[in-house]
Amino acid sequence: MFMTNKVIENSNIAFGTSGARGLVEDFSADVCAAFTLSFIQTMHFSFKFDTLAIAIDNRPSSFFMAKACATAAQLHGLNVIYYGVIPTPALAFKAMALNIPSIMVTGSHIPFDRNGLKFYRPDGEISKADESSIVNGHFTFEQLDTLVDIVEDNSAAKSYLARYSNLFETPWLKGKRIGIYQHSSAGRDIYPELFEQLGAEIVLIERSDIFIPIDTEAVSDTDCQKAIEWTQKYQLDALFSTDGDGDRPMLADEHGQWLRGDILGLLCAQALNIDALAIPVSCNTAIELSRQFKFVMRTKIGSPYVISGFDSLQHDYDTYAGFEANGGFLLGSDVHFNHQVLVALPTRDAVLPVLMALFSARHGTVSSLTENLPNRFTHSDRLTNFAVAKSQKIIQFGATSPKKLLFLLGLLSKDAITLNTIDGLRFTLDDGDIVHLRPSGNAPEFRCYVESDSLFHAKQCVETVLARLSVINTDNILGELNG
Repeated sequence: MFMTNKVIENSNIAFGTSGARGLVEDFSADVCAAFTLSFIQTMHFSFKFDTLAIAIDNRPSSFFMAKACATAAQLHGLNVIYYGVIPTPALAFKAMALNIPSIMVTGSHIPFDRNGLKFYRPDGEISKADESSIVNGHFTFEQLDTLVDIVEDNSAAKSYLARYSNLFETPWLKGKRIGIYQHSSAGRDIYPELFEQLGAEIVLIERSDIFIPIDTEAVSDTDCQKAIEWTQKYQLDALFSTDGDGDRPMLADEHGQWLRGDILGLLCAQALNIDALAIPVSCNTAIELSRQFKFVMRTKIGSPYVISGFDSLQHDYDTYAGFEANGGFLLGSDVHFNHQVLVALPTRDAVLPVLMALFSARHGTVSSLTENLPNRFTHSDRLTNFAVAKSQKIIQFGATSPKKLLFLLGLLSKDAITLNTIDGLRFTLDDGDIVHLRPSGNAPEFRCYVESDSLFHAKQCVETVLARLSVINTDNILGELNG
């Protein structure tokens, strides 16, 4: 017999900012079972249900993991609905409508050799308290010898399509050419139908049978160049894509320039006339400078923290939402739009912010949407295969010796006016620039965000900082800390 907490403890799988993540080789059938059963046990503390919903992304390992989760659930008395390959928000939307918990098998944007499990309560994403309960759950189970067969139900995909197609009475995208960069996105078979229903002429681009881990916070130079070439070649009005599981959007304008995720979120919140926002500390300060919202709350990075912020906003504001620097938009309250009621969906969604931006630009161009926003530009990138222990040493050093760390990072003439340590290190410098360093919560990566009044300068600064970080001697740093 196995105990869930012991299996999880020995699995090398850990919760990050968005679900439990780890190497594919560590997600054995029994590890998937342990997480599933502990999740079910945690949900039964607060909810009554007899069914679990499961969906997956297009990673080759995801179907096996889904079968393991389904097998564990069925062996312990639950019905299982398998919705196949669909975007994470599509699963959340359907499961919440049925008032049942759900599991999304996805590694989102993290490297190909990794995967993950994302858990939803019947009323939305799990909390940090739920995560702790799952990790520490005491539930005994036997080894999974054989896995059940699962048959796909396509109703979640249809419900997700209807959520947005029913929001509009006319095909308002008529006359627009929208490119859809399909790659291996979980929503690649849903998006073309949606945009066609809304009147667009669509161009399908670069579908891939190999999983491509696209990170919307650090769009590769290759994808930046592709966007420019594709918009010109196909005469596109916009280019749309998402990350692997379809909860983080990518939207490029008619010139092939990708919009930053937090700017896309800002445009969406404006279009929906949102009263108050909960957003992570890494988002662009143009949000506050725009003076479009009654209140803006800054949180730690990760959708659970944004959703936690909704708990306080709901008492004082009629409409509230959140979004992240990666672009995922979380609708915390119902909103009235276009004489319709759009019900809340408090999890990251890639479709809503893109539709709202395109709707705002329906009589003009996507590039014109940012003309009246404050001139604050953000660029970000990451170092991959960067040891967590090394990241922690750097963060510890910078928190105690900020000026010394700025010097080591090549920012010789800069001084920090303020240092925000809510999530990593976020320096506001004396020249107005903002430099934010943060270890990833999902993978051995170290991120750098820079905000400036010049995009060129922001990119240059990120390159300088990451170059210095890649060769920084943390043994010397540790020596100074212990000094």
